[in-house]
Amino acid sequence: MSRNWAGEPLDSYQKILNSTRTTKTQTGLTITAYLDRRNYPCGLKPTSDQLASRRLRRHETLPEWNYTIKPQL
Repeated sequence: MSRNWAGEPLDSYQKILNSTRTTKTQTGLTITAYLDRRNYPCGLKPTSDQLASRRLRRHETLPEWNYTIKPQL
């Protein structure tokens, strides 16, 4: 079970959304969050063509986990 910075268990979607929505930075960045209840299939693998069309720049440290996706213009 996850916990927020105050140590309160995040044991419901409402608590997670409230915690996320009330987050802001010192410079004023605020967060918008909502619960997406759509079903998404698991275990799908992209085709070779789909992977090749992505514009990934892999980072030097842990390149399989750290990368930047550039927009398709």
